[in-house]
Amino acid sequence: MTSRAPATRPAHIAMFSIAAHGHVNPSLEVIRELVARGHRVTYAIPPAFAEKVAATGAEPKLWNSVLPGPDADPKAWGSELLDHVELFLDDAIQALPQLTEAYEGDEPDLVLHDITSYPARVLAHRWGVPAVSLSPNLVAWEGYEEEVAEPMWAEPKRTPRGQAYYARFQGWLEENGIALHPDPFVGRPDRSLVLIPRAMQPNADRVDESVYTFVGACQGDRSAEGDWQRPEGAEKVVLVSLGSAFTKQPAFYRECAKAFAELPGWHLVLQVGTHVDPGELGDLPDNVEVRSWVPQLAILRQTDLFVTHAGAGGSQEGLGTATPMIAVPQAVDQFGNADMLVGLGVARRIDTEDARAETLREAALALVDDPEVARRLRDIRAEMTREGGTRRAADLVEAELRKHQA
Repeated sequence: MTSRAPATRPAHIAMFSIAAHGHVNPSLEVIRELVARGHRVTYAIPPAFAEKVAATGAEPKLWNSVLPGPDADPKAWGSELLDHVELFLDDAIQALPQLTEAYEGDEPDLVLHDITSYPARVLAHRWGVPAVSLSPNLVAWEGYEEEVAEPMWAEPKRTPRGQAYYARFQGWLEENGIALHPDPFVGRPDRSLVLIPRAMQPNADRVDESVYTFVGACQGDRSAEGDWQRPEGAEKVVLVSLGSAFTKQPAFYRECAKAFAELPGWHLVLQVGTHVDPGELGDLPDNVEVRSWVPQLAILRQTDLFVTHAGAGGSQEGLGTATPMIAVPQAVDQFGNADMLVGLGVARRIDTEDARAETLREAALALVDDPEVARRLRDIRAEMTREGGTRRAADLVEAELRKHQA
């Protein structure tokens, strides 16, 4: 006879993230579930995402960020590795005093945090409470540093700018009583729940399962984001979306319109973001639907093909809805994600400079009519279901609480 784990007393759980859809959306259902289980959940987030957070039942704790906002021009993030990491460090340093004040006299029993929220680990250390990372993308494996991080950082670390970055980061950690080098501080959490399917993780067999647990996609009710109905008579529906950050691509959208608008029976949903005027796309037929934003998951549940930038969130939504994908990566981890999707046999990768109408159309027709692609997608979706998703993630958070409540 198996014994049940002792009940978890209701706790104060604090979640920390940044104002970016790809970092907030993956964890929202976990937060909603924890609230439903009777826990008090506060969520430290910039104002742009306060309403979305509040909809889960969590209490927003607002702070002001200096990162480019969710609708900022992609150029605001810079083009080099040091551009990106300096922005996150600048934001962390100025955010810490705000978050310290926001939680004064209201310290939590456990900290949950996105991988980009450096202050969360500092505060957890200061408060003496456990910290659990909710990772929306791939995690480090045994050998990651030697195979990926060290080659990537070799040149920046030789520059005065790179050395200054590391010295500043190290100094900030030491000021806050943390005796860790910045690299493991950022990339090696004590405990992590990975909100992507194990199938999307490179070298999954070399991931330390005592630290990292793959719970897969946590996709719940997104009706608050709006609904969408498949047009009557549409034989095939294709959604094109480059996410929320790298959307300033009018030429690419024009090629997509050429690729799919003339296919008999096809309907194209084209999300162009806030930086592209639909007028830039020219005259479009009735079977092309142009929007600045879409309820992506609602549409994917009804589509036959997804043209995506292969961000971690979009990739797993494509897998979770068993939708074949054309991956057009734009930045950072998207190139690796695109290759993972291709390796799984459920996608084609087409780089932006090669994304011509003929190439897109050829890949689309091959994918949507391939029974082997459909079979692989069904198998992956079944595997994702077995990973447990939202409920398992909440169970594991409560297990961490029990360790420290005993």
